[in-house]
Amino acid sequence: MRTRRIGLIVPSSNTTMETELPELLRRHPSGDRFTFHSSRATLHTVDPESLQAMVGQADRCATEVADAAVDVIAYACLIAVMAQGPKAHEEAERRMSEAAQAAGCDAPVTSSAGALVRSIHRLGLSSVAVVAPYAPPLTEMVVRYLAAYDIEVINSISLSVTDNRAVGCLDPMAPLSHAQQLDTSGADGVVLSACVQMPSLPAIAPTQEALGVPVLSAATATAYEIAEGLGIEPVIPDAGALLDGRTPKAAA
Repeated sequence: MRTRRIGLIVPSSNTTMETELPELLRRHPSGDRFTFHSSRATLHTVDPESLQAMVGQADRCATEVADAAVDVIAYACLIAVMAQGPKAHEEAERRMSEAAQAAGCDAPVTSSAGALVRSIHRLGLSSVAVVAPYAPPLTEMVVRYLAAYDIEVINSISLSVTDNRAVGCLDPMAPLSHAQQLDTSGADGVVLSACVQMPSLPAIAPTQEALGVPVLSAATATAYEIAEGLGIEPVIPDAGALLDGRTPKAAA
C-alpha cells in the first residue's frame, strides 16, 4: 500500500474540505493510503477585502505544506481566487508552484477555482446553473469568472451566508432542493456547490439523478485534479459525472 501525501491550503475557518476530500479519496479503488497536510490562511468573513488578504498568504502556505514533502498541493478556496478577477487562478497556481519549488518540493499544484473551470470543460459543458453560499455580488464574480472561460451561467442561487464557519454548518443535502428550485432548462450541467466550504457531497448523486444532467462541485473538481496530480485514475463512485470514469482527461 502506497502512502500519498496531499497538501491543502485552506481558509482558517474551513472545515468541509478536510471532511469531503478524505471521504472522496477513501472511496478510490487504488487501495492507496491518503494523508492530508494543511496550511491555513486567515478568513472569517467572506467579503472582498478578507478574500484578497487570504490570497496574499498563498505563497507562505505553499511553502509550509512543501515542508511535509507532499505529492500534490491544492489551494482550496474558490472564491478567494475568483474574486481577484478572470484568470487569477493561473497566476495563483504559478506563484504557489514557484514557492513550493523554492522550498524543495516539485509537487503539482492546483486550485479549486482552476479545477472547476477545467472540469466544466472536461465535461463538455458550455452552460451551467450554480448554487453558491455567497452574497449575490460575490456570486456575480463567479458568474463573470466563468464567462471569461466561455462558460455561461444561465441561473444561480445565492444563499447570502457571509460567516464562513456558518457555511460549513449548512445541511449537506440542502443543495438538492436548491438545485430543484433553479430553472435549469438550457443548462448543460449544474455546479451544486461553487464553494469548497459548502457541504454538498451526499447530494451530488441524487441531484444528478433528479435533474438528468451532469452535476459537479468545487470539491469534486478539486478531487479530480488531486487524483491526476497523484497519477491515479480520477474515478470515484457516487460522486457525479466528473468522477465516473468516463470524463476525458484533457481539459479544453
